[in-house]
Amino acid sequence: MSIVKTVLIGLTAAIMVVLVYGQTDIEMTVDCLGCLCDASTRCNKAMGCHSVNLKVCGPFLISKPYWNEAGKPVLNERDDPYAENAFNDCVHDYTCSVKTIRNYMAKYGKDCNGDGVINCEDFVRIHKFGRKECFKSYGRLFKSRFSYCINNAIFY
Repeated sequence: MSIVKTVLIGLTAAIMVVLVYGQTDIEMTVDCLGCLCDASTRCNKAMGCHSVNLKVCGPFLISKPYWNEAGKPVLNERDDPYAENAFNDCVHDYTCSVKTIRNYMAKYGKDCNGDGVINCEDFVRIHKFGRKECFKSYGRLFKSRFSYCINNAIFY
């Protein structure tokens, strides 16, 4: 095999690895975010906080550890992320919640369902189950709400 052919095969393999596994610049679309919000709480912006295993708040049901790992976004850049109300203010604001989710996905986005692509399905699984258990299956209600929304492209 010629050296040129060997280099081309190696380069092609490297490009495929980057395309399949190195998609760190993929961002959640508006449709994906809207449907995640809809499936989580019907995008209820007045949603308070509640606990099952972990306290989650706002229309996307974001926990404080998730917000911390996303870099502690705040409503506006002058706000102090260490202020007592910073988490609560952010997760109850749609725009700040979206920033939190996008930051988290930029940091932890990965292929959760094994289809070789990082896309909305993976992001929603990471958001719902955490990056370590994103292989889990949705509950029936969440799955039906999310599937209906994403298949009908309600948000644009």
